[in-house]
Amino acid sequence: MQHTVQNMAALEIDAKAFLGEGATWHPLEHALYWVNIEGKTLHIYDPATKELKTFNMGERIGTVVFDKHGNTIAALQNGIHTIDIQTGELSLIANPLPHKDIRFNDGKCDPEGRFWVGSMHINQVEGAGSLYRMDHDLGIHKILDGITVSNGIVWSLDKKLMYYIDSPLKRVDVFDYENATGNVRNRRIAFTIPEGLGSPDGMTIDNEGYLWIAVWGGGCVGKFDPLTGEMKLKITVPAPHVTSCAFGGNDMDTLYITTARENLTEDELRKYPLSGSVFSAKPNSKGIPAHFFKGAV
Repeated sequence: MQHTVQNMAALEIDAKAFLGEGATWHPLEHALYWVNIEGKTLHIYDPATKELKTFNMGERIGTVVFDKHGNTIAALQNGIHTIDIQTGELSLIANPLPHKDIRFNDGKCDPEGRFWVGSMHINQVEGAGSLYRMDHDLGIHKILDGITVSNGIVWSLDKKLMYYIDSPLKRVDVFDYENATGNVRNRRIAFTIPEGLGSPDGMTIDNEGYLWIAVWGGGCVGKFDPLTGEMKLKITVPAPHVTSCAFGGNDMDTLYITTARENLTEDELRKYPLSGSVFSAKPNSKGIPAHFFKGAV
């Protein structure tokens, strides 16, 4: 059955999060996980029942991933932890961050089940962040240095390329990626974001290989052809600061979108009162299930 393309996102959760981020669909729980970084909370949302669970993490939380045993792995300001989602209890795995003012931001698992996560300075000091990879043995490797705001990361469907966003550069970079080892090389520009649209933030990929990018300052999610940089579709969001997006739902055809209230003036908040909410859209595309972390935690 064909769905009508929905070019305007609809309100899903009136959250008023200061910095909503990290949208991730749990393919086994059929639930949307997302975070409020500055609110220091993890949220789990069941679209079927509209139930929303909230966990106070006690510190900034950048993103979460899952393993096949149901464990939730979170990148927090003071390291990578597992979270017991029944109790909210944290267990530290490792903390490679060099300074208390550096925090983790966005991240995902690659097709082979390694956890990639980037960092940034809480004041967005240029070049203060890095990109890390946590392997199955829980060893952590610094892959990139000199990053300012580490954000979206995805892998091509053929597992040969890795796409990556350092937001202030206003572009998407691409690496040759070796799935067997997790090694990347030959960084180059895949495409730049159209002038005046905003800064790229979170990113996901659909089952045809198109990149869906949340645009901070642009009030939208764009569907981009990674080979040409052409924006094939624009999903308008009634909030200027769009932060992340993830496909979910029973058919993986619902695009969930997080937003932020951060850096908006009082006038802008009056104009966009739903800023900080979670939105959804039906863009007539389907995502792919999130990759699980394959190590033992």
